[in-house]
Amino acid sequence: QVQLVDSGGGLVQPGGSLRLSCASSGFIDSWYTLGWFRQAPGKEREFVAAITWSGGSSVYADFVKGRFTISVASAVNTRYLQMNSLKPEDPAIYYCAVSIRYLPQARRIGEYDNWGQGTQITVSS
Repeated sequence: QVQLVDSGGGLVQPGGSLRLSCASSGFIDSWYTLGWFRQAPGKEREFVAAITWSGGSSVYADFVKGRFTISVASAVNTRYLQMNSLKPEDPAIYYCAVSIRYLPQARRIGEYDNWGQGTQITVSS
């Protein structure tokens, strides 16, 4: 059973940056997919980005392309979501998730099997 803990959220000014972390426990195979999703108040959870755990194939939602990047940490069980140029429309609870199926560019909530507890991002001046 994979367990995930996401962290790194907080308050940032528009145009600022944050780095979210997703730490896993339990066995992770290199071809599992790590995804990031977000959910703003009153809205449905939406896809942000995904990458294979090995750091290969990645995919991003159009609204974060060029601003957000998934990266591999030096710690084998941790992955990051680097968020730059944060906008007023980015605040949400951000969740990392893992798909244990071979779905390198999974975008759908139902394609993911394990979820972190979420971390809150607030963008305000």
